[in-house]
Amino acid sequence: KMKRELATLDVVVTAVEYGHGKRIGVLSDYTFAVRDGERLVNVGKAYSGLTDVEIAEMTKWFLEHTVDDQGFRREVEPKIVLEVAFNNVMKSDRHESGYALRFPRIVRLRPDKSPEEADTIERVEEIYRRQDGHGQ
Repeated sequence: KMKRELATLDVVVTAVEYGHGKRIGVLSDYTFAVRDGERLVNVGKAYSGLTDVEIAEMTKWFLEHTVDDQGFRREVEPKIVLEVAFNNVMKSDRHESGYALRFPRIVRLRPDKSPEEADTIERVEEIYRRQDGHGQ
């Protein structure tokens, strides 16, 4: 049977990394988070879905809005909202949220949304609970 795409989530970019191959020299790998009360907790990392033009524009923005430059990785101001699709939600110790999105892909940038309008950890938990076999 066809695997259906799950609902998408609106997430906030918290950190960025330089890409590989033809994406070398541009910030194309985005770590993203959902809201947990007043704070943001990471739930995954995506590096596909945007056009080269969008990536170039985002790279410029991220370079100007870096909070902590760690060389290959930059923590950035949590202002950029993305819509991401994914196959399922898994439990994960790697993120403090306790969850990770499996095979996340960027659907589009959401300049119309503020970080305060991003999805919440409760929504991620709800998606996790509704899955067949809980993401296995």
